[in-house]
Amino acid sequence: MAREMLLSRRGFLVGCSLAASPLLTPVTFAAAPSQNRLVVIVLRGALDGLDLVRPVGDPAYAALRPTLLREGGGIPLDPAGFFELHPAVSGLMPLWQAGELGFVHAVATPYRSRSHFVGQDVLENGSDSDQGALTPGGDGWLNRALVPLGGRPDLAVSVGQEPMLILEGGVEVAHWSPIDDSSLSPQGEALLARLYAEDPLLAASYPGAAGLRHDGGAGAAVRPVDLGAYVAERLRGEARIAAFSYGGWDTHLNQSKVLTKRLGELSETILALKQGLGPDWSTTLVVAITEFGRTARENGSAGTDHGTGGAMIFAGGAAKGGRVLGDWPGLGESALLENRDLMPTRDVRAYAAWALRSQFGLAASDLEGAVFPGLDLGADPGLVL
Repeated sequence: MAREMLLSRRGFLVGCSLAASPLLTPVTFAAAPSQNRLVVIVLRGALDGLDLVRPVGDPAYAALRPTLLREGGGIPLDPAGFFELHPAVSGLMPLWQAGELGFVHAVATPYRSRSHFVGQDVLENGSDSDQGALTPGGDGWLNRALVPLGGRPDLAVSVGQEPMLILEGGVEVAHWSPIDDSSLSPQGEALLARLYAEDPLLAASYPGAAGLRHDGGAGAAVRPVDLGAYVAERLRGEARIAAFSYGGWDTHLNQSKVLTKRLGELSETILALKQGLGPDWSTTLVVAITEFGRTARENGSAGTDHGTGGAMIFAGGAAKGGRVLGDWPGLGESALLENRDLMPTRDVRAYAAWALRSQFGLAASDLEGAVFPGLDLGADPGLVL
């Protein structure tokens, strides 16, 4: 198969370099017959939606989070002052004000056991239980969506150290791992560049992918701006769908410090996408999802533990933003799931399904059948203009 041929061609020369590659966020692209674009960001580690979009108007919130709330600085999102945005995302407020940024509260997959690894597999597999996600050879919902889209497999490429389950499956996708060529000799760099220059699929991609790193050398982290710009570049070409992930959202300790950094990086990436896409931003929808939320109560380490109901972020020129969507269940003791978690009121898969339907016109029967088995699509939440 093409993927196997691609990996075998470069494996001998770059295998040792891949282990040192600084890019920890796989990025996957796919072509679709439309000018609309979809970017799916998987936030690994369970983003605390109750800190991202703070329901300060709920009378139980302050008592549940006295330490975290003490940080203050929230940005009001509605005239009534019910929701406030985490200050680390202040750079995205122009998008909110332009209707290009929104949030969904109290969402989750059908999974309820709070294991990161299983939860992420369920999120990316898109099944209605952990059984489908754990089946050997399991595939991802975004790959299954490519079948009715008629996506061209030769134009699908994954950037990162490893493929993402979300776009693994029957539609073949080539996987591209950017190389930290700062660890190579000048002769090695020249040989590697020549190898990729002779590959018609990857010749144009190599310079950008090889540059997805800090200038600090081997082991440095990917800069959010570089990642966003690179994804935008690919989406301006043949690709219409991109998926990548950010880790580090598991905030058991010192949540304020950790979340501030992560949210800042995510904001930079979204803004870089907007800038890089230029006019094509108007047809783009960005969706950021996480495996589950976090506990309603803060713990004794100025953090939160694994929960259930979480939040989703959506953005883009195609987004109908400036809103916090979802049915708010409340944070009172009787309203919490198992007296600890925000109660999910809608399946996060439904929002992902409506993103696909709105951007690419997928049929409800495909979405509720092959793409998201067992899903009740429900009413259109209006993510897109």
